[in-house]
Amino acid sequence: MTATHHPPHHTPDLFALSDVHGPVLRPGDDAYVAEVTGFNLSAFHNPDVVVAATGADDIVTAMRWAAATDTPVAVQATGHGANFPIDGGLLISTTRMTDVTIDPAERTATVAAGARWRHVLEAAAPYGLAALNGSSSDAGVVGYTLGGGLPILGRAYGYAADRVHSFQVVTPDATLRTATADTEPDLFWALRGGKGNVGVVTELTFDLLPLTTILGGGIYFPGEHAETVLRTWADWTTTLPIQMCSAYTILRLPPIPQIPEPLRGGFWARVALAWTGDAKEGESLLAPIRAAAPITIDTVEEMPYAAMDRIYLDPEDPLPAREACTLLRSFPPDAQTAFLAQAGPAVPDLPLLLVELRHMGGELSRPAPVEDAICARDASYLLETVGVLPDPDTAAAVESATTTLHTAMAPYGTGHTMVNLHGTPGDEHDRARAWTEEVYARLSETKSHYDPSNLLRFGHTVTAPFSPSGAH
Repeated sequence: MTATHHPPHHTPDLFALSDVHGPVLRPGDDAYVAEVTGFNLSAFHNPDVVVAATGADDIVTAMRWAAATDTPVAVQATGHGANFPIDGGLLISTTRMTDVTIDPAERTATVAAGARWRHVLEAAAPYGLAALNGSSSDAGVVGYTLGGGLPILGRAYGYAADRVHSFQVVTPDATLRTATADTEPDLFWALRGGKGNVGVVTELTFDLLPLTTILGGGIYFPGEHAETVLRTWADWTTTLPIQMCSAYTILRLPPIPQIPEPLRGGFWARVALAWTGDAKEGESLLAPIRAAAPITIDTVEEMPYAAMDRIYLDPEDPLPAREACTLLRSFPPDAQTAFLAQAGPAVPDLPLLLVELRHMGGELSRPAPVEDAICARDASYLLETVGVLPDPDTAAAVESATTTLHTAMAPYGTGHTMVNLHGTPGDEHDRARAWTEEVYARLSETKSHYDPSNLLRFGHTVTAPFSPSGAH
């Protein structure tokens, strides 16, 4: 990534930020580029000011300054969701806030704003406990949970946001609040699935699972067998108990050293899985998948849950990526045919690194114990695509292929996306697809209450009916 700085858009007096314990950076400072660069390199951030927070007090100070100067605010921990440019304004970086506290008696974790899932897994494992993280332990806990959080064990245990007890959050009026179902019910609702529209989370507490090992891994088939494996997997998923969590993936992997042999540079169909029941029973259930086609690699094994990165083998190094998703209501044979026509072996030059179908249902379809803003409970499958963007020509090809595939699958969709996998947020109509009309309207109203001046307007935001004065 080339670091290109633009003149500051708006740089009010920073004296009020002198009480911040962490670094306060401006364009041109030595540490600026490293601080603003996240995992997804698809968009370069160019904020006027960066507050590298070390605790809740720093975030309160930063929000007070932003409110006083009418400076828009963005937040970044790991930057896995950094698929939009932060141009101007204030960026609050939470990478230094990584504390994790485990309460083994209550089976809970209390996690600071910048913690990654690996921090939680490492802290919880000695107590025989596990967390509802996604496919990469490198992702940040807070951003993932604010978007609902789709775990690798989702069918067995539901969404990560459903397990949250409380948030500490700084709202745009610079007030540090504790949001629970009882203390701030609207705020608590919006923070679970509504992304970062109503405040900056400094800490959250959530349930852990009494789980030490799982059966997990990936079964890789040569790409020419993609159709047979897909149709077998799709039939297989209609018969499974909720303890079996799986995904079908078509991988077109570049010939780069970061990818191990023999996968490097290859075209593959993969079934990845995590099974929480008895290992022998799980192995027995896998028989139809293993019989579908010749297997090149089979990594399925009983493993410590903390080793779950072995299952999906997500990229470990930052890269510029374009992701998108469609929630599917069903995936009948004609949908499978439409999918293969756009992503299967007949499209050898498809410029997408990954095309994945995640099996939903099970606990992911159950209502939340306490109502939240997640709108994916009616989906049977989730389609996700990821394309790498090394240059403008490739970026255009990735965009075209992404649009074509998701358009082809739209007739089988719910009409909605998951906010964390939505990709680059577009106009209001596009952003609203992450929620139902009713939930979007409630999010809009909640935002207008907690953020009447629309300070939190970067990224995947909802639009509130603001008055000219910014007050309601």
